Amino acid sequence: MKEKIRVGIVFGGRSGEHEVSMLSAASVVDAIDKNRYEVVPIYINREGKWLPPASSEQALLAGQVDDTATSVAIVGDPTLTGLIEVREGDSPAAVKGFGKVDVLFPILHGTYGEDGTVQGLLELANLPYVGAGVMASAVGMDKEIMKDIFRAKDLPVVDYLMVKRKEWEGNREQVVERIEARLAYPCFVKPVNLGSSVGISKARNRTELIAACELAAQYDRKILVEAGVNAREIECSVLGNDDPIASVPGEVIPQSEFYDYEAKYFDERTQLVIPADIPPETAELVRETAVRAFKAVDCAGLARVDFFLTKDTNKLYLNEINTIPGFTKMSMYPRLWQASGIGYAELIDRLLELAIERHRDKNRSLTSFSR
Repeated sequence: MKEKIRVGIVFGGRSGEHEVSMLSAASVVDAIDKNRYEVVPIYINREGKWLPPASSEQALLAGQVDDTATSVAIVGDPTLTGLIEVREGDSPAAVKGFGKVDVLFPILHGTYGEDGTVQGLLELANLPYVGAGVMASAVGMDKEIMKDIFRAKDLPVVDYLMVKRKEWEGNREQVVERIEARLAYPCFVKPVNLGSSVGISKARNRTELIAACELAAQYDRKILVEAGVNAREIECSVLGNDDPIASVPGEVIPQSEFYDYEAKYFDERTQLVIPADIPPETAELVRETAVRAFKAVDCAGLARVDFFLTKDTNKLYLNEINTIPGFTKMSMYPRLWQASGIGYAELIDRLLELAIERHRDKNRSLTSFSR
């Protein structure tokens, strides 16, 4: 009998999207082919403590977190290929191993997971993992750098500017004047490094702009202010490594003023129209642009690419790329692939295969030089 592939599902984390990560991970664990894979759940609590598989499974299935459990860790030593138990005061010989992990599936939305930090650890440990590498993860998380790269690659983005928190707190009046000189109302204010629309506000006037900047500054040291456009919200899923493919586009129709956190995860009135009701040539442009965006940041595995399609001129703007999108069965990323002919369980298979493929390709590169 062929040995099962041990898949570490990493979820939770020190992020404002902790709950979303839990939902995504539970969905993956439920759907993954148990005849082919052995699941090793790895829960990271809100303080950043990694819990052993048994406690992680309890957190995932029952919502009960045993914070008294011994910590586990993946360490940046490629000779240690799995989780190790870490106890304060133990000698190295007393460290208990949980067996090797063949491939990791990080389902850590937001900071300390989607931003390249965990990816860097897994690179040091020389473990294959699903999704973008260190650079693409960091770029995809930093909305300012991401948009700078998109603009440099001639990809269409709305006008924007960035404000440092220190600058905002030092001279709010001057910052407001600079924003108003550059952008008209309404505009959108966002923390640069966060996802799931956490901390995002629409500002229609100066009072709302000040409140929006105050909110965004609570979440990040950088604040992004973007021009508002009267547009439809179109999304497209991308799958692959060096030769990625794009799904059919879908449209998000929130009942609130924009697609905020509540609309994404709790408002049952939010409509996901799949495929989007747009002309065939526009759909093809969305797919082409999504692949270009994926390649622009050297992404891998998966990404959801979000767009604005103006209602008056039908002009397409690239909003952002999400390197670890929501992954419940009802999330847009898997639903777009479902509509494109790839079911949820098959999608998990493909992502794990892509992770191993990319890891093998990376390990072909020389890391030392001798004359």
